[in-house]
Amino acid sequence: ARPAPAPAAGRTRTRSRSPEEPRGAAEMLSSPWARFYSNSCCLCCHVRTGTIILGVWYLIINSVVLLILLSALTDPDQYHLTSAELGGDFEFMDDANMCIATAISLLMILICAMATYGAYKQHAAWIIPFFCYQIFDFALNTLVAISVLVYPSTIQDYLRQLPNNFPYKEEIMSVNPTCLVVIILLFISIILAFKGYLISCVWNCYRYINGRNNSDVLVYITTNDTAV
Repeated sequence: ARPAPAPAAGRTRTRSRSPEEPRGAAEMLSSPWARFYSNSCCLCCHVRTGTIILGVWYLIINSVVLLILLSALTDPDQYHLTSAELGGDFEFMDDANMCIATAISLLMILICAMATYGAYKQHAAWIIPFFCYQIFDFALNTLVAISVLVYPSTIQDYLRQLPNNFPYKEEIMSVNPTCLVVIILLFISIILAFKGYLISCVWNCYRYINGRNNSDVLVYITTNDTAV
């Protein structure tokens, strides 16, 4: 039997693999960051499904907030609290704050819609704004926890500025300040852990979609007669 002819030039584009390439791929797969990568998230669903659910949930919440703000803009007297009601020298939910909050809600709806569409259509770039928002939100909550830990007296000052008709104000102020700080730090730590888990789910979804879109098939010539 005659040996199979070598591939003709211009028909098949191949390249030979050096012995170092499999070793580099193995090192990349065994890197410390690879062990945190997973295609599943809570409730044993795929990270893509989890990102879609998370995007829809944020979209619903921000849509409800936007409806409340729009109703407050149409009827300012319903949500307008004066300084006498708050016991301070400022007014809550004035026109400037309402406009800023409405703009932020519209931006959040756009970002959540982009993340949901990107996860559904497997466009990794559309998930980046939502991931950046998660990082920013996590950083803000971390700063709040650090400020409570460094300046614990700010909690009592904040409680004194609340309106007199605020629910359970007197009961909260009667709690030992040290215990109150510990409870608040524990509550913030739980929130940070949950937010960190959601960040990891969105990041794994981005890596999964990006890996699927950038995957390619390589053809290697091992001998002159056999192609693998």
